[in-house]
Amino acid sequence: MADRNSSHRRTPPGVAPAQLASIQSDFTQAWQALLDRFRQGALTPPADRRFASDAWAASPQALFSAHAYLLMADALRRLAQAADLEEAARERLQFSVMQWIEAAAPCNFLASNPDALKALADSGGESLQRGLANLMRDMTRGRITQTDESAFAPGENLAVTPGTVIHENALMQLIQYRPQTAKVRRRPLLMVPPCINKFYILDLQPANSLVQHAVQAGFEVFMVSWRNPLPDDTDGIECKTWDDYVEDGVLRAIEVVRDVTRQPQINALGFCVGGTLLASALAVARARGEDPVAALTLLTTFLDFRETGILDVFVDEQHARAREQQLGAGGLMTAGELATTFSFLRPSELVWNYVGSNYLLGESPRAFDLLAWNADGTNLPGPFFTWYFRNTYLENRLMTGQLRICGEAADLGALDMPAYLYASREDHIVPWTSAYASTRLLRGPLCFVLGESGHIAGVVNPPERGRRGYWSQDRDAALPGDPDAWLEQAAHARGSWWPDWLEWLAGHSEDWRPARRTPGNRKYPAIEPAPGRYVKVKAV
Repeated sequence: MADRNSSHRRTPPGVAPAQLASIQSDFTQAWQALLDRFRQGALTPPADRRFASDAWAASPQALFSAHAYLLMADALRRLAQAADLEEAARERLQFSVMQWIEAAAPCNFLASNPDALKALADSGGESLQRGLANLMRDMTRGRITQTDESAFAPGENLAVTPGTVIHENALMQLIQYRPQTAKVRRRPLLMVPPCINKFYILDLQPANSLVQHAVQAGFEVFMVSWRNPLPDDTDGIECKTWDDYVEDGVLRAIEVVRDVTRQPQINALGFCVGGTLLASALAVARARGEDPVAALTLLTTFLDFRETGILDVFVDEQHARAREQQLGAGGLMTAGELATTFSFLRPSELVWNYVGSNYLLGESPRAFDLLAWNADGTNLPGPFFTWYFRNTYLENRLMTGQLRICGEAADLGALDMPAYLYASREDHIVPWTSAYASTRLLRGPLCFVLGESGHIAGVVNPPERGRRGYWSQDRDAALPGDPDAWLEQAAHARGSWWPDWLEWLAGHSEDWRPARRTPGNRKYPAIEPAPGRYVKVKAV
């Protein structure tokens, strides 16, 4: 009986004996070498910024704990990688192990963090009091504070490029920015930001505002400002769908911009989810026999969701069904849940870094505009989120050409306008190779540019700072199917990719005309100054 039952018992995933023996042998040798160096007083700080301070170097016990932690972390990662599992299950195991490893670092605990102990002694206990006060504040807020949020506010020192809201509906406001040159390019530019965050990532402060740079370069710029739905809203926004965002959001904005500027075609830019929405909208327009956009820019955008990087650990049928039962008929996917998910994709930088500084050291976070924007999250309508999750991340149906959006079969292959595709090489939200996969879907003349840094920092890279760099190739050169082959032949340039994009955009914006000084028109009169009311609504 025992043998028969054991045959049905689920056994835990194993590691091949040879791999396990190798991991054990390497760990034993490294552990013995660590003990020998410790006994000899020969330990030096490891090459890890978390343990690089003088306080760690001055404490042999702390150095030993840091080295021991890194040694065990490496062994755990290797064990997870070697587990005899299907690829999807192994990725989830690796993600879980990564979370445990990052949480278990000795710098995350007062008793094993020499920096925190020194601050405690030097301040006579005040650092601990401040840290506890910071902890209580964040527990009340329900999230970790990453920056001094009181230092920034949209319309005061963020999102201050002059402009006017000229249209609004239940989903968005449309901003028309005031020209800052005597003449502007005849063809206007519409920017479609992600609805998962607020638009002013593209209009932070004047020095790092992509909007400001485009306006100063002579482009007439319009911006979609998505509404932030709240739990007590009573107009049904919690039931809005992907189709609603395409029809009443993107396509409506395009219609207004064309009407106001009296241009049959405009140029359009989409960022992240905004780019996916924009491409979906243009495919719907093409299915209806319309061609409203002359040139398309996509920044860190998924169109092909085959490889979603670390986010893939959250994607399966069970999760999709659970979300559909919870939110498919209405409700809100909260900003807090979205923010927590994205923070734990990089827990060392976005979680435990602040546990150490805010709570153990009792420090106040410094003011940083990008992090203030990141903390200013938005809620999403449940049906919008569940449709997006299933049809893109889970089933990757957008690339098939058969997915019905707004009653039309949305075929991205019908988009043959010139397109500028930007990706960030260290992007953990949209892996750059997945952004490159859009080159296999779009049919027009394509320009692909790869910037340094991550999902946000790579995009927000003004030329005046002279930071980072980017890879590109001759715009007339054919793009290979393999992204690594493209990178091998691409040339690296120092500094921002913004001037390269503005030059490309100018080539698709026709000639100059006198700038109009009055926003909107009779049909779409001025409603209120930019940045408008919608962007100031805080998620709860």
